[in-house]
Amino acid sequence: MYPHSELCNNDALMADANLMEKIISLAKRRGFVFPGSEIYGGLAGTFDYGPLGVVLKENVERLWLQMFRDDRDDMYGVDATILMNPKVWEASGHVSGFSDPLVECEKCKKRFRPDHLDDPKKCPECEGTLGEVRQFNMMFKTQVGATADESSVVYLRPETAGGIFTNFKNVVDSLHPKLPFGIAQIGKAFRNEIAPRDFIFRLRELSQMEVEYFVKPTDWEQAFEEWRKMMHLFAEAVGLPQGMVHELEVSDGDRAHYSKRTIDFEFDYPFGRKELWGLAYRTDFDLSAHAGASSTELTYLDEETKEKFVPHVIEPSLGVDRTILAILASAYREDDMGGEVRTYLALAPKIAPVKAMVSPLLKNKPELVAKAREVRAELRKIHPGIAWDDNGNIGKRYRRQDEIGTPFCITIDFDTLGEHSELADTVTLRHRDTGEQERLTIPEVAERISSAIQ
Repeated sequence: MYPHSELCNNDALMADANLMEKIISLAKRRGFVFPGSEIYGGLAGTFDYGPLGVVLKENVERLWLQMFRDDRDDMYGVDATILMNPKVWEASGHVSGFSDPLVECEKCKKRFRPDHLDDPKKCPECEGTLGEVRQFNMMFKTQVGATADESSVVYLRPETAGGIFTNFKNVVDSLHPKLPFGIAQIGKAFRNEIAPRDFIFRLRELSQMEVEYFVKPTDWEQAFEEWRKMMHLFAEAVGLPQGMVHELEVSDGDRAHYSKRTIDFEFDYPFGRKELWGLAYRTDFDLSAHAGASSTELTYLDEETKEKFVPHVIEPSLGVDRTILAILASAYREDDMGGEVRTYLALAPKIAPVKAMVSPLLKNKPELVAKAREVRAELRKIHPGIAWDDNGNIGKRYRRQDEIGTPFCITIDFDTLGEHSELADTVTLRHRDTGEQERLTIPEVAERISSAIQ
């Protein structure tokens, strides 16, 4: 159907109207993503990561931490709380302005975002008349303590950036970093979306990978360009094809009020080109706003010039869930191998949940099983993500591993045991994308795997 030699933005595959349904089906069938609370009928806008999805997510986050924080000398991490003093969100403008347009059907009373409708005057459910547009604040409210009144109201954070800005002074006072420097965080954010949709693209509970990078006011353009390049490098590292990631320079009227420049990184999802990540120049808005609201000085003292000023901020913001969906969409493949349609995920080995699968040719031969166990134990010294599979025939094992994106399958057979002396201690290494097989020694296999996941 779709030749495996073609690129993942294959026109025939991306034009498949059922592609999203296929991705969602595979994600559930193979343990990547499950509907939230499914046995009770689910809850709109919530999804759970399954056993393989958890590892994929962790691999993406670990790679982000490595590239955006750990490999740099100018980056620091925090893990701020989800519940914060509500004054944080008043100062940032979220209480008064974090809203989306909403319309309600006069007939069926269902609510929609008018900017998501083909006809903003007609209900897509019952064709009734939609009312006037009004603004809907998307923050989740809750109470802390035993008293349920206005004094106990707090919010589930709508973004992770708030906890970074409120910890700016703590990081400066404790570590005395020199400008420019950044603070990085991965964490949950919550948005009461009017109409969550498109699988894990638009959620009510989501994960963000964010950096607030503090610079001198005169240096923002250079820093902005550096982070723009870094985001493209990350897209390449997680396996997103260059041709499917696009930059959109956001115009003055469409930018957030705090931003003087914003680039939206968009991706060609099966349902259209939509925002994947964002890069914003937030000026000194956040630190100045929190300084004024908290009566706390949030400035930086340049030890060389003795100048004291409020740093400006560059913010690369990456949604974890949208990244996972982009990875699944770009990695999904179908091809015809010997008259049988094969489905597989061409995941980058760095982020694939399983790096390789080791299997005895026959599971009822103790000598094969013992040798396969020995090989697996040796390969796990390289990486723990080496799976074991002895269920069914070898072809079925290959197909299962293909569907979860395992780059390599390693089969232990009688030649490994020395049936033909020249092949003793060699194994069959099968490559996921092509289905090709080669005979290698165990050290050579270890080198192949190690090289692929670097």
